[in-house]
Amino acid sequence: MIGEHSSKQYDNELEAIRSKVLLMGGIVETQFLDAMTCFRIGNSERADRVMREDDSVNQLEVQLDDACSHLIVRRQPAANDLRTIMATIKVITDLERIGDEATKIARVAKALHARGAVTVNHYEMVRGIANNTSDLLHDALDAFARNDGKQALQLIAQDAVIDHEFRSIMRNLITFMMEDPRTISAALDTLWVAKAIERIGDHAKNIAEYVIYVVEGKDIRHTKSAVPVEDLPEQAE
Repeated sequence: MIGEHSSKQYDNELEAIRSKVLLMGGIVETQFLDAMTCFRIGNSERADRVMREDDSVNQLEVQLDDACSHLIVRRQPAANDLRTIMATIKVITDLERIGDEATKIARVAKALHARGAVTVNHYEMVRGIANNTSDLLHDALDAFARNDGKQALQLIAQDAVIDHEFRSIMRNLITFMMEDPRTISAALDTLWVAKAIERIGDHAKNIAEYVIYVVEGKDIRHTKSAVPVEDLPEQAE
């Protein structure tokens, strides 16, 4: 009975941590969406809100890291339980970094619109990569919530598509800057936003990889992409 009670208490503690991680995930998802709205319409109040939310995300990272560390010390988990906690710690780190990237986007958006700079149709330039990255982040968090290794594995290839889109955006922006030097400032801002979006995609892919690690016990980080770059469809220039 004591062992059963202890096991149930451990499960409850682990579930409480997972619930808080998903809360953190919801916050960074909203941060990203709000940051992209700021980039599209230049809402400075919303940009400020995205930046304020970063403090909440940072606090959650500290609290959750502490909770995971205490759980390891008290329960001394082994095998799959230990993998779950270690993967959760890594997910927390990636979520905090997603919040950082969303904050960068909001900051750039606020500065860009405040300057009234010559634009290069900046939002349309990144709309596709932003939508794909938002979907990847949402689905990765869903896979984490349900411990769905099969879904997580299907998500890995999406990051290669996002990387390909970023390279296409970079080529287009370089062309704009060469053809019209007046666009350089706005084009650089758009490039930094595109890079932040691409990094959010990397962190979302990491979350999917951690789900696979928990479910299957396989560490697939730094393995070759499921989709070779040469097989990816060309993006519209």
